[in-house]
Amino acid sequence: MADKKTIKIKQIGSPIRRPEHQRQILIGLGLNKMHKVVERQDTPEVRGAIAKVPHLVQVVD
Repeated sequence: MADKKTIKIKQIGSPIRRPEHQRQILIGLGLNKMHKVVERQDTPEVRGAIAKVPHLVQVVD
C-alpha cells in the first residue's frame, strides 16, 4: 500500500476579529490555538483550505 503524503500546518494568526468563515476553516483544519501544529493528509481539499487563510496558517517543513 502506498504511503499517504502528509503536511504539517501551524497556526500563526489569531481568529479574533476575523470573519466567521475563516474561523470555521481553522476549526476544520483542527486548529484552535496559536502556534499549534497539526499533521494532515496532503489533499487538494486541505491545500484549498490553507489557501483561503494564508495569513493565519503556515506550512511547516
